[in-house]
Amino acid sequence: MQFDRSAKFAMVTAIVLMGASGVGLRAVVKQLNIYLRKEPVPLRGPFAGIPSRLGDWQQVGADTIMPEAVVEELGTSQYLNRLYAIDGDVSKGAIQLHLAYYTGVIDAVPHVPERCWVAGGMTMTEQVEVLPLDVDRSAWRTSTAPPNRATGEPYYETQVNDLLRGSVPVHLPQGDLQLRTTEFQNDANPDMRLVGGYLFIANGRATPSALAVQSLAFEKNERFAYYCKVQFSMPVSADDPNRLDHFAAQTSDLLSHLLPYLMLRLPDWPEIESVATTEPVTNSTSTGS
Repeated sequence: MQFDRSAKFAMVTAIVLMGASGVGLRAVVKQLNIYLRKEPVPLRGPFAGIPSRLGDWQQVGADTIMPEAVVEELGTSQYLNRLYAIDGDVSKGAIQLHLAYYTGVIDAVPHVPERCWVAGGMTMTEQVEVLPLDVDRSAWRTSTAPPNRATGEPYYETQVNDLLRGSVPVHLPQGDLQLRTTEFQNDANPDMRLVGGYLFIANGRATPSALAVQSLAFEKNERFAYYCKVQFSMPVSADDPNRLDHFAAQTSDLLSHLLPYLMLRLPDWPEIESVATTEPVTNSTSTGS
């Protein structure tokens, strides 16, 4: 069967228009500095290099290595599972730290306790609550780096003692430091509760909301994208009426010492923003880390 001339002309015209539309769309996207595919940014150092001693908090045991199937489900091989206790004594207070780093992914949905722990068989006993953290900022200073392009606000920085480089400055994340916190119960031990709280650091800014990661790391005008989940969990007594306050206080203290060392390993966002405006866009493929 043969097409008549009018049908052939219409088909060729449609193909040409579709091709022209694609070229035109790419030109418009480039002109407006819209990045549909984000470029990855690597960690500056492995999480395993975070000190085993953070203030009064001492690492207990070795870092936990997760099975391959769990790592695949997590969606990244760049993670840290480490137990810290006050003076290394779990009877004085212990917190499980979990870090997970993502970059080069196309709009990912973070794993969070209220979904994952329930799926693992635990029962949620308290509704999600956002707890403010009283992080020590006494050593923070206003940075001379250009302000954050998205917020227009200046960065803060502090000094970190690095084993190889000595005392080095690091930039701290912008935004309020808060934990999205939920309480769970294992039916096998009803007298105890497990409190889990998390926040995200995405493109140099902090948020307790998994949904907000979408707007921080995947905003259309951002050329690069990363986010890091920072999660804490702690067993508490079901009879303690102040258990969430206790959790917030302990986590605030640990995070006060952890945050500078964590930011030393995450990408330096003021530097990334500078690169984004001075170097040409590459054709790198977006892949998970």
